Amino acid sequence: MIRHASSPYPLISPPPPRPHRRTFLRAAGVALALPLFDALAPRTARAAEAAIPRRMVCINTPLGLHPANFFPAKAGSDYQLSPYLEVIKEFRDDFTVISGLSHPDVGPSHDSNASFLTAAPHPEQRAGFRNSISLDQFAADHVFGQTRFATLTLSCEGYGLSWTKSGAAVPTENWPSGMFAKLFLEGRPEDVQAQARRLADGQSVLDAVRSQAKKLEATLGAGDKEKLDEYFTSVRELERRLTQAEAWSKKPKPKVEAKPPQDIQNSADLVGKTRLWFDMIHLALQTDSTRLVTLQLLGTSSVPPIQGVNQGHHDLSHHGQEPAKIAQLRILEIEKMKTLQTFLTQLKGTKEEGENLLDRTTVFFSSNLADASKHSVKNMPVLLAGGGFKHGQHLAFDENKNPPLCNLFVSMLQRMGIEADKFGSSTGTLTGLENRG
Repeated sequence: MIRHASSPYPLISPPPPRPHRRTFLRAAGVALALPLFDALAPRTARAAEAAIPRRMVCINTPLGLHPANFFPAKAGSDYQLSPYLEVIKEFRDDFTVISGLSHPDVGPSHDSNASFLTAAPHPEQRAGFRNSISLDQFAADHVFGQTRFATLTLSCEGYGLSWTKSGAAVPTENWPSGMFAKLFLEGRPEDVQAQARRLADGQSVLDAVRSQAKKLEATLGAGDKEKLDEYFTSVRELERRLTQAEAWSKKPKPKVEAKPPQDIQNSADLVGKTRLWFDMIHLALQTDSTRLVTLQLLGTSSVPPIQGVNQGHHDLSHHGQEPAKIAQLRILEIEKMKTLQTFLTQLKGTKEEGENLLDRTTVFFSSNLADASKHSVKNMPVLLAGGGFKHGQHLAFDENKNPPLCNLFVSMLQRMGIEADKFGSSTGTLTGLENRG
């Protein structure tokens, strides 16, 4: 038996000769909740063998982008840049703008944020809503172990975009300084030793759980044996994660010349917070500390410190077609697009094995709201940059007869080398989006 240091009671007791079903399910429950099973292992192995490291960054701007200023009027490759796309005009051949996409069965509401990367139906109903796994976490199951951090879940304002297979929200990192420390600062010797002890303790608990479960096998019926197989799979996967964590804990963190960031305390500073996070994401990708990032941008009701803007961001986004509000919203959203321009510049200016980081990083920039003024979720603003796709076009779909946004997600997963043909509400890959040769 194993005893917790602070408790006189055994953490795991030996099973009785004829276990009660409730005891078995309680013992297995933690393991069954784990997100990765053996069925995914072959694809995981194949993804790990990919010669070129592929990365993905998913960004949500939760108060949308004014459609008239974002979408081009014409489809195809010879479209005229819209006011917002004009800000990133030097990357015209590095991005595709896509109109008409949406998640089916996701209703008009700010709650659609929960389904942004999952496509889980009817978040607007709240009662009875259960989320599903998000795009980044699905991908992380397939590329696990290749980097120190499988994913980075970042946010400017508390809640994030990532969800586990069981529909639980993944905790977010809200302060760039904290993320910088995790990525690049070595802990004190005593902290490192404490982490090693925690990993060792976790491994020893798994040994006891596995031993207990094996003794149950001979007494179970067919249905419970299936549950036991799932249990063993979960134990193996958790062991694998512990082993990987222990291996990475013994490797020195990358050294960077960048100084630790100074966190911005102004909760309304959309531009400043976004720039800091983009700087951190660039460093994380450049050092190959992770290959998957989600970032929730600011959607505050406060007035951002932007010249020419004197009303709250939420109020401006819900403009009701008032020209004065739309004019201020344009100023604000152009500043937001400038932060994206800087980020794309950082990625394209970073070389890796004869290519640039943008070519190896799919940047998905969008919003859960298509038109915040109407709370509409149809025709979401989608900008896809980098990643080795053929770009330089406006892919336009009929918003009333459109493929689901998850078709794009499948294309993004496949570009990462993940053999996925289904995600969320997808019906295939996105028509018209091709890989560059």
